[in-house]
Amino acid sequence: MDRRSFNRRLLVGGAAAATGVTSLSVASAPDAVSAETPPPTAPAGGQVRHLRLYAEKLADGRMGYGLEKGRATVPGPLIELNEGDTLHIEFENTMDVPASLHVHGVDYDVASDGTRMNRSHVEPGATRTYTWRTHAPGRRKDGTWRPGSAGYWHYHDHVVGTDHGTGGIRKGLYGPVVVRRKGDILPDKQFTIVFNDMTINNMPGHRSPDFRATVGDRVEIIMITHGEYYHTFHIHGHRWADNRTGLLTGPDDPSRVVDNKITGPADSFGFQIIAGEHVGAGAWMYHCHVQSHSDMGMAGLLLVAKPDGTVPGHDPHHPVAPPGGTHAH
Repeated sequence: MDRRSFNRRLLVGGAAAATGVTSLSVASAPDAVSAETPPPTAPAGGQVRHLRLYAEKLADGRMGYGLEKGRATVPGPLIELNEGDTLHIEFENTMDVPASLHVHGVDYDVASDGTRMNRSHVEPGATRTYTWRTHAPGRRKDGTWRPGSAGYWHYHDHVVGTDHGTGGIRKGLYGPVVVRRKGDILPDKQFTIVFNDMTINNMPGHRSPDFRATVGDRVEIIMITHGEYYHTFHIHGHRWADNRTGLLTGPDDPSRVVDNKITGPADSFGFQIIAGEHVGAGAWMYHCHVQSHSDMGMAGLLLVAKPDGTVPGHDPHHPVAPPGGTHAH
């Protein structure tokens, strides 16, 4: 099973079979979306969830987060919530150096900040519970509008190597978070792409990850950037709306439609596309469009297959490059 693609997600606090990227979700998506059937949507939030997460060293020198001991991945597991949910994460540091869990985009008390500065990190062999909360948009007492938590976010270490976690991020201690609003369309497959310095998902250029889908799949891409450099994310043959979801709300939606977006350290965004829409199957390139970065290997493929499984323009004897993490089963 390929951890880079899936169409069923693991329930937060429950058990389910995942057919791709390790993921935590409060909703399940069907295996396919047909033209006659409206796509599934996210339910209302408000649930309290629990999970265990481990930080550990990988055999190749990297570090990763995992849902089970011995199964850490880079990126770490995808965590999905709906606005209004609360998530309690029992975090165990199995490494021989202090580590932490710091999240972007959601609500938390200072005890769940995950930094050495306020003593919310975790010593080697110790365990700590981090609590993340989410909320829906609404009006404040002064009449102004409060934004909700929905969006494409991420988590990472904030301690390893320096007081700001530079060493941990460089070694792979990061992962994606998706918070959905009630009614948001759910995808068939999800892929996380992290530009970390000059690597993709901490893999060198000759091993940059490729991702596989079938024509017509609703594909969600979660894009995160770490490190020292600014990049531009570009994908061939496909485009999206530059807004919260990547989807237009109607024919008069003023959102700019793009196929290339600048992204800097700690930026994250996401979007959905229909694989092969108007362009068909093929080996579609994605890459950083800073030319020197692309030349140095920051490029991979979105392999969009025909229903028979063939991918035009792709060498069938060249395997899809592994992202470097443990496969979920």
